[in-house]
Amino acid sequence: MEIASRVVLGWRERVDLPQLGIRRLRVKVDSGARSSCLHVEEQWRFVEAGAPWLGFRLRTGRPDGGLVEAASPLVDERVVTDSGGHRGLRPFILTRLELAGVVRDIEVNLADRRRMRFPMLLGRTAMQDAFMIDASRSWLHNRRRLPR
Repeated sequence: MEIASRVVLGWRERVDLPQLGIRRLRVKVDSGARSSCLHVEEQWRFVEAGAPWLGFRLRTGRPDGGLVEAASPLVDERVVTDSGGHRGLRPFILTRLELAGVVRDIEVNLADRRRMRFPMLLGRTAMQDAFMIDASRSWLHNRRRLPR
């Protein structure tokens, strides 16, 4: 996609992850992070049709409690370095991202982000060729629609 046709994002946005049953999840948009990361409070592994899967629970940060339980095939495990320089092996899943009219499948690693302000970090591989960031702005897309 040409630069002129890329969607401009603020440093924080709301995204939908429809395959996981998650709508309007607050994310920090971070071009310094290679991969995207989704907060999970609990995760477990199981086998479905001979393939490894991950089940997980997370709180979306919504006022109603927002507890979500989902499952997805495990696509990879890789060592990830967090913002504090700590390295750890993390599981990766593939899921659909919907943001500002752009729909694409992205890889997401699962980790405990309980101490972070945002339940998801949107990394640069998920944004590649579709988005640009204006770090001086936020909440440009997926705003709550007010009733008429």
